[in-house]
Amino acid sequence: MAWSYGRTWWHLCLSLLLCVFICQAPGVNLLPGEKINYNLVHSWADKLGMELFHLGDFITRRKEVQESFKEAKVVSRNGASIVDSMAKEIEMMMDLKVSAVRRIMDTAENTALSHQNDMADKMFSYYNAKEMLEPNDPIPPIPTPAPDMDKDIGEPLIYVQPKVLELTPRPEFHNTAVNFSVSSVHVPVNVFDRASDVIKAIQWSENLDQIFRDNYKNDPTLSWQFFGSSTGFMRQFPASKWKKDVPVDLYDCRLRSWYMEAATSPKDIVILMDGSGSMLGQRLDIAKHVVNTILDTLGTNDFVNIFTFDKEVNSVVGCFEDTLIQANLGNIRELKEGIESFKPKLIANYTAALTRAFEILEETKSSSRGAQCNQAIMIIGDGAPENNRAVFELHNWRDPPYKPVRVFTYLIGKEVANWDDIRWMACENQGYYVHLSDTAEVREMVLNYIPVMARPLVLGRHDHPVIWTQVYADIEDTKLSDYLWDIKQCEEQKADVLEYWQVQDRMLHPKEMARRAYRRTKESWNQPVDSNVYQFMTTVSMPIYDRRENANITEEVLINEALWELQTRETRIANILGVAGTDVPINEIKKLLSPFMLGVNGYAFIVTNNGYVLFHPDFRPIFQGYILKPAYNSVDMIEVELLDDDRPPRDFNPVLMTIRDSIINQSTGSKWMLVKNHFDEMKRVARIKRQYYWTAIKNTPFTLVISYPEQYGVSRMDIRAEQEIHRINIKGTNIRSFFDGKRWKIHPDWLFCKHSNRTFRTPETELMFFLERMSEPGWHWPASRSAMPPEHAAAMFCDRQLMQALVFDARVTEWFSKNTSFNSKDDKGTSASSPIAVLMGLLPRNEFKQRFGVTVAFLATHSGLTRWHEFHSNMPEEPGVGETFSQHNKRAIDEIWYKRAVDQHFIREESFVYSVPFDAGESNSEILVTASHAIFHNEGGKSAPAAVVGFQFQHSALYKLFHNITGNACAVDDKDCYILDNNGYVIISSRQHETGRFFGEVNGAIMKRLVEEKVYKRVIVYDYQAVCFDSKNDNNASNTLLSPLYHVMRLGKWLLHTALWYIVQLVHWTPGVSAYSEMYLDMNGTEPEPEHDDNSQVKNTAWLRYLTLHRTRLKSCDMQRELYTLYNEKDNVVYNMTAHACERPFVVLPIPFSNLILLVIDQLCPRDPNLVLTVNPQKINYHFAVNESLACYKHAREFNRVRPQSCISRHANESGIKLCGRSCSIYANLTLILLCHILSRWL
Repeated sequence: MAWSYGRTWWHLCLSLLLCVFICQAPGVNLLPGEKINYNLVHSWADKLGMELFHLGDFITRRKEVQESFKEAKVVSRNGASIVDSMAKEIEMMMDLKVSAVRRIMDTAENTALSHQNDMADKMFSYYNAKEMLEPNDPIPPIPTPAPDMDKDIGEPLIYVQPKVLELTPRPEFHNTAVNFSVSSVHVPVNVFDRASDVIKAIQWSENLDQIFRDNYKNDPTLSWQFFGSSTGFMRQFPASKWKKDVPVDLYDCRLRSWYMEAATSPKDIVILMDGSGSMLGQRLDIAKHVVNTILDTLGTNDFVNIFTFDKEVNSVVGCFEDTLIQANLGNIRELKEGIESFKPKLIANYTAALTRAFEILEETKSSSRGAQCNQAIMIIGDGAPENNRAVFELHNWRDPPYKPVRVFTYLIGKEVANWDDIRWMACENQGYYVHLSDTAEVREMVLNYIPVMARPLVLGRHDHPVIWTQVYADIEDTKLSDYLWDIKQCEEQKADVLEYWQVQDRMLHPKEMARRAYRRTKESWNQPVDSNVYQFMTTVSMPIYDRRENANITEEVLINEALWELQTRETRIANILGVAGTDVPINEIKKLLSPFMLGVNGYAFIVTNNGYVLFHPDFRPIFQGYILKPAYNSVDMIEVELLDDDRPPRDFNPVLMTIRDSIINQSTGSKWMLVKNHFDEMKRVARIKRQYYWTAIKNTPFTLVISYPEQYGVSRMDIRAEQEIHRINIKGTNIRSFFDGKRWKIHPDWLFCKHSNRTFRTPETELMFFLERMSEPGWHWPASRSAMPPEHAAAMFCDRQLMQALVFDARVTEWFSKNTSFNSKDDKGTSASSPIAVLMGLLPRNEFKQRFGVTVAFLATHSGLTRWHEFHSNMPEEPGVGETFSQHNKRAIDEIWYKRAVDQHFIREESFVYSVPFDAGESNSEILVTASHAIFHNEGGKSAPAAVVGFQFQHSALYKLFHNITGNACAVDDKDCYILDNNGYVIISSRQHETGRFFGEVNGAIMKRLVEEKVYKRVIVYDYQAVCFDSKNDNNASNTLLSPLYHVMRLGKWLLHTALWYIVQLVHWTPGVSAYSEMYLDMNGTEPEPEHDDNSQVKNTAWLRYLTLHRTRLKSCDMQRELYTLYNEKDNVVYNMTAHACERPFVVLPIPFSNLILLVIDQLCPRDPNLVLTVNPQKINYHFAVNESLACYKHAREFNRVRPQSCISRHANESGIKLCGRSCSIYANLTLILLCHILSRWL
């Protein structure tokens, strides 16, 4: 009875307190017609700020957290020492990879030499990556052996049963199922694996499995190891199945950058394409295919241009005239688009074309531009009228026997007569001649130029250049981007058709059309930095030479200018067998960077010799979540480091250019710079001063750069000697006890400790394993964080400094996740004058969710530890609250709320940062508000961020609190009240659908005034990695008059549209669909009366434009965003200004202890509804000239680069090699000759 009486009295007290709290809220008696009262709004802001701060202070126990870190010390951060240490770690790791590749190379050369006399076994069975089976897979039926001969290759059909292999998924290979006993072989679709040279190479290369296994044993952190053969196949270890989630397997190792750059030194190439009138139809298709394939073989260290020639010689891209351009993805795409629109016209002038090509190559060399190594001219045509000997004598034969420019010729067409002159050009200029009559043979024939350009390398024998590639997306082909984009467009069109079946003409309403267009445009802005769709990596590779100097070859020889005969002879050779390599995943490099040492908002990145980033926090290679950007891997460092200097786009600061030059030259240096850092989906921006340090990673073309903010990056937290792990163990304390329970996580991407021979389910499980080992006697810290051979590091390695900090943080914050009472000694300091403070002192903790909507409180430390505690409305725990938080908020200092809280500390130390998800009001789910506050530790005049505390609570509770404070004053028609954050996003609005939107899109006129009155500052951020969509011409580039299929396709398109129109009309009368339509109308209003007019037929077919596939192509472009941030002046005069009729129809005030402002607007004043300010990206208009593009604009402003150190372009013995391609064999068709003779007699 006494208990019941006490509980009734307690609830009565709570009710009275709530009544007092509501009654104290100013503004409840505000009359609807009253003007904006400045003092009243000021009291609202103060009241709201105070109540929120007390709530956050009470929930997060921030004072107790700050007290917990008092045992730590603050030390200076030495940037030069940090970057040097990181570079040495990366260098050590990369040296291990180079050693592994060198062993593969050496073994391959010896093995090939010892098996040179082996016979090719065409029934040899091997693990084919595309065909091999797992134990439970069904065995495919044996194909019917008919016909007996394969007409394409002229050999008997061969069928070998696929081999069976057990595969196990491994996390270090991205959960790919692998087998570490053997390697598997990938054969491209254009290579016949039973051809003698191919199957023989597959046979002897199987002996590489042992060295693969030994390498992996010596270095368990090795990723894929492989041998790419010059015959086309690739042997890969460990064995795995080739993924089949694409319609066509486009992969050919010989077209990958790691193969091409290792097989040949850098090269300058001029491509000459015959533009005579005879190059039409199939010949033009073959020629364009040849050009595109040549372009696919080039990399960022190569330079190229394409010229078409008839009577005149013209560049296919006008702005690239008289120069060579770097063969990066963006420029290659521009050249391919240029050649696609080419149409032959007149008679070809070979003399003018060759002269122009030699002049460009000579000028490039003399001006020290281009590759400054190999040079070549590639001629594609259907025959030359003469051999142009005089041109070659003038330009290429000045210093015999050396010929600086190689000539490769590609003769196009089935029936060609004058092949001897075009072959002579290649053979007399250390090149190669190829005859092409079908598109199917183009790739294989074009690749013949690689072994020729590799001859100086092979003749050198002992020099094996080590090649490190630019970043790339594993096995993906950039052509897939266009394919995926086409599929995406088709899916959108399909969705439109299905929607039309459901809603009919409602789909054509202007608002609905605008909504759908905006939704799709918004999807294109999705550019995630981290994605699991692709595995980005660099590769280290090395060429493998055939050590034979002579070999027997069999070739067709022309006898008496009439007969062809097969002859075998011994000749001098210099063949490349292939390329050996191993992948180095970018994520593995990042783990060696120790982001813990750089602190919050610090980062590291690597720059190549071309100035491109290997990785960077603003490197965004994909869009829409799964499509690679057209030029994703040629992002320059000055395109991601944006200086805060208000310069126009692409007008880069000379200071930044000087730093870039120092970096690519692999110097060591440092510099402060004012920069603009965008974050949170590129919708927020911070203007800060940063320190940069850089140094070279030795024996690589890479330079490491680190950066951290000046305000709080110069100092960091550290532990004292008595708090080290081994001293805690000596005292008998179990360090595992600091990690009790399940309410904690560690940063999943950081390297704390790692076991090379074991895998763990979660990072937390792995950590607990090492904590147990550390508690055992005899524990010794590894000397290096990077992987060392097992005999040196017992297959384990750790970051000692990070582990020490983590254990310290866990020890001092162990109490946070437990169900401790809130009535601690610190609570007595809470302001008793605040009703919400008194109420918090009386409420049990488990009722906070009911009263204030609090769902979780959290703590994240600088060492990567995250703890949390859930709040439940009932006594039993509600599953899922903490799990949901931890799944999306486990990256500690890398979380947005962590970074913003630390930045906010220097604006107002005693404050919380509040945020809601962007466009949260458009969803039907519960909106959560996230609040965070930074904990700094001070010692000896130094200050460093130690942790961030925060909590999440329901948006509805915040709105209720705001309503209780303002009463009905913001609910009347003539007033609008908003709470905006420091970047201009709506936190509170009377219209919930506006929550999370940028305020400039809600009320552009008032946002413009806020910018003019210096409440917000506009900050322009350039996006040099954007993607635009240009209209795509569906017509084929070849002559449509000679393509009957073009007209058939037009007919088919008309039939398809007509059929779809009738289908929709029939479906309209289908009972099921009609019922659905009626149900839809019942939910959305009454059906409008049908209109009967002369235009009804036009309206009935208006939807057809949504069924027409308006194709676009992906195009690199530059965009800009106008972002906003609050002026941080504490005594900004604008906050003292009152409303004045419609001249200033608003009052704006900061909300204390927060990053928020309160804005009250007089809605009766007129405003321009068409004035909208947006943070959405807008394409930058550079005012290009006619036929100019962004690639032209960038080429005219190209940056400095450093050439690779290795260049082997000549050898004295190369003139002794006479292999330059086979002659053209013409087989006469007697039937056609007889027919022509009869027609000539009768016509």
